Amino acid sequence: MPWEKKWFQFTVLLLLAFIWGSSFILMKIGLKSFDNIQVASLRMGFASLFLLPLALPHLKTLKRKDVLPLLVAGFVGNLIPAFLFTKAQTRIDSSLAGMLNSLTPVFTLVVSVVFFKLKSRLSQYLGITLGLIGALGLIVSGQSVSLNNLNTYAFFVVAATICYAVNINVVKAYLTHLSGVQITALSFLFFGPVALYYFFSSDIQAATQNPDWLLHLGALALLGFIGTATAMLMMNTLIKYSSPVFASSVTYVIPIFAIMWGMLDGEMVTVYHFLFMGIVLLGVYLTKKGSR
Repeated sequence: MPWEKKWFQFTVLLLLAFIWGSSFILMKIGLKSFDNIQVASLRMGFASLFLLPLALPHLKTLKRKDVLPLLVAGFVGNLIPAFLFTKAQTRIDSSLAGMLNSLTPVFTLVVSVVFFKLKSRLSQYLGITLGLIGALGLIVSGQSVSLNNLNTYAFFVVAATICYAVNINVVKAYLTHLSGVQITALSFLFFGPVALYYFFSSDIQAATQNPDWLLHLGALALLGFIGTATAMLMMNTLIKYSSPVFASSVTYVIPIFAIMWGMLDGEMVTVYHFLFMGIVLLGVYLTKKGSR
């Protein structure tokens, strides 16, 4: 595939935005039968099993120096954010989760500057500031903007975006000599047993009391196979051929799909949400400006 071509990279970016923009509503569907721990562990367990046939052939060529970055990619870049997002969505709407996910490029730049010594411009620091202001506005937005509307569960999403930012920089700095398939399959192999342990040690019988639990399980299988495993194969390959900030800019478009699915499901989206979403995206644009 022509991964070096800009048009192809933008095509992959849009496809990823649709897949991940749809993942929030799939999590919401899964939470109708399963608790947040079960949803996260099923999502990641399905993804790990899906990638198992791709991971096993690469184990014999795994080098010791790659183990730690792959562990970071697996646990920090995927497993921990999965649990943070499902915890958040027990108290916040899927559309808001999608909007806050747009902070990823902002934190990607912060991690790049602080830990990887990336040179930055004044406009990018302004972008970081605007992104954080916009995020705070989203967190306190309801029918009015007030600290009384503060939903602390939204900070779980913020924490997840920081995890994503660390992962993107680690993959770019230490794993670009591996293919996207190797990075994704091996990193998921490491945490797969942990995810499955969490699920099977939970109260599975309680989850099956809902008459539609099989439908909800199917939504989580789709989330694991497509929204996680396949999407990460694409993302890790994109990081290899582009910059960390470009790859993370997928979050420009994710909120569009997240908001669309949320509104179709009857979630409330106010003018304040769009206002602060605009501020976040302006901040993201400024952090991305001049990045390669």
